[in-house]
Formats: sequence, structure tokens, C-alpha cells
Amino acid sequence: MKLTFLKVTLLMCMLVLIQFATACEPDKHPSSNQNLNGVSSVNKETKVNVPSEDDKIVIGFSMDTLAEDRWLRDRELFREAVEALGAEVKIFASKGDDALQILQAETLINEGIDILVIVPHNAESTAMIVKKAHSAGIKVLSYDRLVRNSEIDLYVSYDNEMVGELQANAITKQVPKGKYVYIGGAETDYNAHLFKKGVFNVLQPLIDKGDITIVYDQWTKDWFPENAYASMVEALKANNNEVNALISANDATAGGAIQALSEQGLAGKIPVAGQDADLAAAQRIVKGTQTMTVYKPLKELADLAAELAVKLAKGEEITVERMINNGKSEVPSILLSPIAVDLENIDDTIIADGFHSRQEVYEGK
Repeated sequence: MKLTFLKVTLLMCMLVLIQFATACEPDKHPSSNQNLNGVSSVNKETKVNVPSEDDKIVIGFSMDTLAEDRWLRDRELFREAVEALGAEVKIFASKGDDALQILQAETLINEGIDILVIVPHNAESTAMIVKKAHSAGIKVLSYDRLVRNSEIDLYVSYDNEMVGELQANAITKQVPKGKYVYIGGAETDYNAHLFKKGVFNVLQPLIDKGDITIVYDQWTKDWFPENAYASMVEALKANNNEVNALISANDATAGGAIQALSEQGLAGKIPVAGQDADLAAAQRIVKGTQTMTVYKPLKELADLAAELAVKLAKGEEITVERMINNGKSEVPSILLSPIAVDLENIDDTIIADGFHSRQEVYEGK
């Protein structure tokens, strides 16, 4: 009996020790309720990995392309902003390849990044990336372009609908009546749809009055200037060169279209709008072959995105005043204001900001 009592006593002591050890084990899966303050909670059930204060934040930056001047600037400005905050960034660019962008994002996720920042090539297919990141406890910030049909955690961009409105307002001041050509961006890029919506916010009342006729309207596959060139050649041919104005979704597509105008002796005779404030566009404005561009100060965007990405990774609260529906959820969004630039204010905007030097812009003038 004494031996049996001793065994029972030892067994009870072991159970107490096991319970004590279990109670002291740290929680390896912190609550995901450290979400955005003042907005609807997104993806509440996802386990979010929040690094400790001593860990260096690692940000994955998945980019669509580096083929255009502005994206090279975004890459370097974002890197500088992240490093200034004491964090680290790993950057991949997919050269406009949807499958490659998904693969690169998966690589970043598997490397154990703390947050993913993405510039989607295809607004729809990249929803898969958001789902994979959330499954791994990683939040996702959509940079400049909105990922569609996903529970994205935060969207930071310029007001892209306003971009189109600035373009159309500038051109309709010069051509209140006439035949218009619209050359859009890539149909897979949701921003291209927002630009177009902004343009037609302004044009539609004039179309309804019969003052303006849209004689050509086409998307530009992958934003390639050569595709915009082909579209403009087609537009001119279909209208016997009788075109009064051109609005192009960005400066690269405007450049391709202006090449087609030049071949017909029309460059500088037809008002042309673009956006991005590319150096080539700024030079064309000075030379008179492009009327205006829309300037989106990239440092402002990169600095803000970097700051918010670090906060999201740390689980800190972020308050926003605007929500945008991406087809699946109301996305907490911060939109900055773009600036219309023409010959009159080019010195006071992109040159004064150091976006391009005066020497570069006025080269050959």
C-alpha cells in the first residue's frame, strides 16, 4: 500500500509540472486583431506574424516592371525610404509576366518577409498572391495599383481618377469641340480603367452635347509604346488624318502615338496629354509636341508607402479616411493628389522638385 501511495503522489507531481510548463509557453501565434484603426477589419481570421522589437523588419517588394523610367525611380526611392527607417527590402520585378510575378512573390513569402508590397501587373491574377501571403501570416500593401478581388490590407497611390480628369480638362480647354482619340493603358491594369474613367467624367457631357466625338478608343497591351504607335497609325488611317486631339494613358504610350503623328507631319499640331512626367515627355512639352503630363511626386508616394509598410509589419494602428471597393472587399486606402504640368509650370513643378534637371528638360532647346 505504501508503494502504491508513493506512485500516485509522484504521478500527481508530474502532472502539476506539465501543466505549469504548458502555461508558461509563449503564444507563437499573436492575435490578428492588431489591424487598422478606424476602418473595417480585413482578414480578421488570418494569423498575423508580428516581429519583435529587436527584429529587423524585412519588406518584400514585388514589382511589375522596370522598363519605364518612373518604375526605376520608384524602386530606388522605396529602397532608400525603407532603409532610412532601419528596415530591409528585397525587390523582384517580373517584366510584365503574371506567372513570374506570382512565383517571385511566393519566393519572398517563403523567405520569411514581414510584409509584402506589390505593384501588380495583372490586377485580377495577383489576388492569388494576397491569399498566399495571408495564409503565411503576412499582410499586403498594394502600391500605386490596386489588386482586385482580394482582401488587401492597405492601398497607397495617387488619385488615378483625378489623373484622367486633369488630362481631359487640359485638352478640352484647347479643343472644346472636335474629333478625339483615346489610347488607354493595359487593360489588365486596374489603374488604366481609373484613368479612363476620369477622362470620360470630363468628356462625356461634351460627347452628349455633340461637341466631341470619340473617333478611336483602344487599350495598349502591356503599356508598350510600339502598341500605342500601331493604334495611332490605325486611328489616323481610319479618319484620313482628321483628328483634333489625343489623350494617352501615360507618357510612354503618348510617345508612341506622337511618333505616328510625326510621320504624318502632325506632331505639335494636335494637343496631346500623357502622365508620369517622364523625362522624354518633359522634353516633348518644351519642344511643343506634347501638351501636358500629370506629375505624381514619386518620393512622396515611396516615403509614405515605406512608412506604412513598416507600421503594418509591426502591427501598429493606421487610420484612413477612405475605403475603395476592389470587387471583394472595402480596402483601406490613402490617395495623394496629382499635379497637371504644362509649359507654363514645368519649371515650378518637376524641375523645382529636382525630379528632372532644367538642363535635361531643355536639352537641345
